[in-house]
Amino acid sequence: MDHILVIDDEDMVLNFLRSALAYLGHSVTVAHDGEEAIELINNGYNFDLVITDIMMPRMNGNAVAKHIRSSDKSETPIVAITGSGEDDIDRELFNFVLLKPFNLEALADVVRSFT
Repeated sequence: MDHILVIDDEDMVLNFLRSALAYLGHSVTVAHDGEEAIELINNGYNFDLVITDIMMPRMNGNAVAKHIRSSDKSETPIVAITGSGEDDIDRELFNFVLLKPFNLEALADVVRSFT
């Protein structure tokens, strides 16, 4: 079972992702913004995959990815999810970009490719 960190400021999206990923057999930890995610990462949690929204208050997904890439967990695969298009994404930081809205099959395909 892989441990996945999901970061999104929308409860509806977090609940969908948590349920879908658990259904697919993964352990899921959620964070409601980038700062909460960084706190989890800095406190020793090890994740096999990080899925992060891009547009969030306090700290966006690009900043989270930049932090991970400059840490000892730099090889962790990171998937960006966004509903605002790809213009706001620093593509070099991410292994894949998933555009909202997406379905369970698309999510499962992306997750399987990294776990």
